[in-house]
Amino acid sequence: MLTFGLFGTGHWAAQVHAPALAAHPGVRLAGVWGRDPVKARALADQYDVPAFDNVDALIEAVDAVAVALPPDVQADIAVRAATAGRHLLLDKPVALSLPDADRVVTAANTSGIASIVFFTNRFHPTIAGFLAAAAATGGWHGARGMIYASIFQPGNPYGGSAWRRTHGGLWDIGPHALSLILPVLGPVVRVAAMDGPRDSIHLMLAHADGAASTLSLALDAPPASTTFDFVFHGENGIDVVPQRDAPAVEAYGLAVEQLLAEVDAGTRDHRCDVRFGREVVAVLAAAETAREQGRTVTLPA
Repeated sequence: MLTFGLFGTGHWAAQVHAPALAAHPGVRLAGVWGRDPVKARALADQYDVPAFDNVDALIEAVDAVAVALPPDVQADIAVRAATAGRHLLLDKPVALSLPDADRVVTAANTSGIASIVFFTNRFHPTIAGFLAAAAATGGWHGARGMIYASIFQPGNPYGGSAWRRTHGGLWDIGPHALSLILPVLGPVVRVAAMDGPRDSIHLMLAHADGAASTLSLALDAPPASTTFDFVFHGENGIDVVPQRDAPAVEAYGLAVEQLLAEVDAGTRDHRCDVRFGREVVAVLAAAETAREQGRTVTLPA
C-alpha cells in the first residue's frame, strides 16, 4: 500500500486525480494541500482525509505525491518531494523553464525515486498500442499534428487558468502533441515557430534521424474548428493516431498502476518519467525562443 498526498484542488485534481487515487486498491490517499485552504478542506472532506496547510508536512506524511498545480508551482513541490525521497506522479509540463525541469530531474536522479508524468494520451491503451507499433515499424518520414481547443468559452473549467492564459497552447497542449511525436520520430534537434490567428502557434520540428514534423496548437480556436488530428507518413504509407478510448480518470488510474509497478520492481526507466518530461520542456523552451526571435533554434546535443 502506497500512501499519496494530493497537491492541488482545481477541476483536474478534483475530477481526475482524487477519484483515481481513492479508487485504487494499492493506494491510500493521506491528505490534500492546496493554495486555497477552503478548497483544500472541501476536497479533503469528500475523501475523509485531512487538509494540510503546509507543503512539507504533507510530503513528510506520505510515500508519493500527486501534483495537479500550475507547472511553476509543481516544479518546486516536485523538487522538495523528490529530495525527501518521495515518488512523483506529476502533470505536464513538469515546469515552465528548462532550469526548473533540470532541478526536478536532478532531485529525482539523486534520490533514486520513481517518477511518472501524466501525459494523458500515453495512458490510453489504444493510443499507447498505436505508438508502440509505429515505433517498431519505423521508416517514418514525418508527421503532422493539430490540437485546436477552445477553453475560453463560458463554463469551461480551464478558462480561468492564469498560467494557460499567459503561456497559451504551446505550453498547455504542446506537451500532449510532443508526447505523441517523440516516441515515434525520436529526439528533436531544431525548432522553428510562427504565430497564427487567435494566439495559435505553428511549429516545424527536425528530428535527429532526419524526419520532420509540424504541429499546430491553439487554446482559443473557434468552437467550430476544435480538433485532435495526428498523422504519420513514411515508407509504409500513412497512419492516423486513434482517438482516446477511455475517460481521463481511467487513464490516470493506469498511470497510478504503472507508478506502483515501478516502485515495487525498483526500476526507474518509465517511458514517461521526469527525464522524458524534461525532454518535452526543452523542445517547448526552444520553440518559445524561436517564436520570440523569429529564427530556427538548435537544441543542445
